[in-house]
Amino acid sequence: MGITAFSAVVTGRVQGVGFRWTAAAEAERLGVKGWVRNTSGGEVEVWAEGPEAAAHEFLAWLHRGPRHARVDEVCVVWMPVHGYKRFSIDHGACSKTD
Repeated sequence: MGITAFSAVVTGRVQGVGFRWTAAAEAERLGVKGWVRNTSGGEVEVWAEGPEAAAHEFLAWLHRGPRHARVDEVCVVWMPVHGYKRFSIDHGACSKTD
């Protein structure tokens, strides 16, 4: 199994519920690299890459999210690997924080 990568946009009640923080913890647990950030439109955007099994497990977690989230949809595009060395939370200027 090789390294794979995806970009995802998660919609629903995903801001203000700790989504980015728990996503980062889950990614670290699985050995997935990349980033997570809120969008100004109320979604959460994710870039993730890692071993295929770990990436698929992380994607499955994104469909559930943390306890107080409500995930309505996860739009995924499989991408070429960029070679991230860690997983980070992007704290850019968006409409809400968690």
